[in-house]
Amino acid sequence: MSFVIGRGSDAEEEQAGHIGQYRALDGSRGADLYLDLDGPHAMLIVGKRGYGKSFTLGVVAEELARAPGVAPVIIDPMGVFSTLAEPAEGEPVPVEVIDDPAVSADVLDPRSWCSLLGLSPESGAGSLVWEAAQQTRTLEEMRLHVEESDAPGTEKRSATNHINLAEAWGVFDPDGLDAATLSTSEISVIDVSGLDSAPMNAVCRGIGEALYRARVDERIDRLPWVLIDEAHTFFDGVAQDALHTILTRGRAPGVSLVLATQRPSAVSETAISQSDVLISHRLTAEADLEALDEAQPTYMEESLDERLPTEPGEVVVIDDATETIHAAQIRFRDTPHGGGSPSAREVAGLE
Repeated sequence: MSFVIGRGSDAEEEQAGHIGQYRALDGSRGADLYLDLDGPHAMLIVGKRGYGKSFTLGVVAEELARAPGVAPVIIDPMGVFSTLAEPAEGEPVPVEVIDDPAVSADVLDPRSWCSLLGLSPESGAGSLVWEAAQQTRTLEEMRLHVEESDAPGTEKRSATNHINLAEAWGVFDPDGLDAATLSTSEISVIDVSGLDSAPMNAVCRGIGEALYRARVDERIDRLPWVLIDEAHTFFDGVAQDALHTILTRGRAPGVSLVLATQRPSAVSETAISQSDVLISHRLTAEADLEALDEAQPTYMEESLDERLPTEPGEVVVIDDATETIHAAQIRFRDTPHGGGSPSAREVAGLE
């Protein structure tokens, strides 16, 4: 029996992931700390650059990949989580790395298509794209719908050019990623590091929508966990609506969301307020501290910035499910960490 974050004290360690050790006031390490992987959760992992935010996300990913009954998916905008597939200390981590992800075009609603392409819905080209997205399912069908419309030629050419731009991104395919493909026992690493913000958001939106709808419609049995690094990137694009849906309505169908960011002030207020587990590394930016303080729970008697750690790997964990606060040290990764910073001295052969 031990304390399991998201579950409580004297809880069974079954279906719980080992993420670190408690940290005493003198800095020494105590008992093992576990994270509940049985029920759905909304988690936020924050910390300034270089203090272990992505490292902690990797630890959570390792534990999820080894847990039964879940379908973990990690959206990787920096291309650093393919190392999960490398040899591990102890139990292997089952992984599938997808480095050319694509989703179906009809995962976006008409308004999102206009937003994605930078078109006003009230403009001629924007209204054409809106109608095409509303009545068709693929990019080819959207293009044909525009061509067959009786709109002025300039508007048709503009709409077609924007659809061609979306096609050039290479992220839309009628046979793209679906819930069945993603709901396996392996952790699916979705490498979107080669994409710009717009297509990256489209892929994230498609994956979030697919997994959420599949659980609502009871088409998959495993409980999805969607992990997103650099999460602030996805709260300023078309992915935001899908993420908000999971944050506010994901508990009932059993869909979990884990967001990691070095800029909590750049994610939405919903992302902070709906998180039942907050893992915070060191933060110093005033805007980021203020964003977390605004959502500080009433059972926390002192401000968060007074509790924040100062060293890499150290965290404060706020567990809203049990209304408890813990100081902890994140364990070492079992697989190599791909998120470190390069060194000029290494390149020059001086180390």
